[in-house]
Amino acid sequence: MLSLRRRPIPIALALLAALACACGALAASARAQVSWVVHGHGFGHGVGLSAYGAYGYALHGKGYKFILGHYYPGTSLGTVEGAPVVRVLLETASGDVTFTEATGACGVKLEPTRSYEAHRFGNVVVLRTSGGKPLKRCGGKLRAAGGAGVVNIGGARYRGALEVVPAGASELNVVNALSLEAYVKGVIPNESPPSWPMAELKAQAIISRSFALTGVVGGDGFDLYSDTRSQVYKGLESEYTTTDEAAEQTKGQVLMYEGNVAETLFSACSGGKTESMENVFGSAVPYLVGVPDPYDDLCPLHDWTLRFSGPQISAKLSGLLDGRLKKIVITKTGYSPRIIEAKLYGTGGVTTTTGEQLEVALGGYSTWMTFQKVVGKGARP
Repeated sequence: MLSLRRRPIPIALALLAALACACGALAASARAQVSWVVHGHGFGHGVGLSAYGAYGYALHGKGYKFILGHYYPGTSLGTVEGAPVVRVLLETASGDVTFTEATGACGVKLEPTRSYEAHRFGNVVVLRTSGGKPLKRCGGKLRAAGGAGVVNIGGARYRGALEVVPAGASELNVVNALSLEAYVKGVIPNESPPSWPMAELKAQAIISRSFALTGVVGGDGFDLYSDTRSQVYKGLESEYTTTDEAAEQTKGQVLMYEGNVAETLFSACSGGKTESMENVFGSAVPYLVGVPDPYDDLCPLHDWTLRFSGPQISAKLSGLLDGRLKKIVITKTGYSPRIIEAKLYGTGGVTTTTGEQLEVALGGYSTWMTFQKVVGKGARP
């Protein structure tokens, strides 16, 4: 099971949120005698394809095969066999799950214009009318599907079927079970802006399809999350003509390495160099190695800056630091060079930390950071 930090990062909405946070950090005044400037590069873990870098390559006339070969060296294109089905967790509900547009559930014929609900009773899921009248005890799973291959779950429309299974002591996992191809159509526009060149969208389609097959999390009734823990998936109503076209034109295509589907990690932007898998997640993967990313400067967070007063940075690092911060020494970096390890010199002693810990504590956007200490009367970074 992949950790949260191994997940892809959605491009459009995540960048807007990150930029809003960056503006707040930039506006902070540091009027103390000691101030700190954090210079950072990129947004995300930096392993595999950089979305903005791929966008830049596409603008410069490179095709999707070149793009994939650059970010995943040694891989080749292959084709998925059969018709895989994926199960995506939409939410974990604390109450009943409402759905419409279904023609049947648990062997009961339903009227698609009417609303129904899945209700938990002990460890059993019960099919009920919207008014609460029981129709069928479905056992450990309720499955509802529509005649048109679409079901409306809580007001949003999804291809495939609804599956509801018990979770925890009293909750219900709301799962969308659908074909791999339908899933990819619901992912691409949420990971790459639909207005981007077709070459980038095709590359995104292939890595989203490959990731869906390799990023299985083994949850209660589901394989994948619908958010950045896996890939951002929002169903039928998020689809666009251009991204559907990218999915259709690459139908069934995945990246392969030595006979297996490749684990196609990706992030928003690299800062100018991607990073090797082993330097971020501890395990080496031959095709997930750092490479130059010359067009990543199109990303709004290609370069970013955070500013802190002395007391501010010491407070933010308090869980990692002994006393007040005196200096930061980066002791180990990766290819990019993202921070792998650093020493924090505090007034109470020296501690060792990781780049990821620094990023989280400081509210940064990647582990590619350098630190500038400003000392002087009324020091202001």
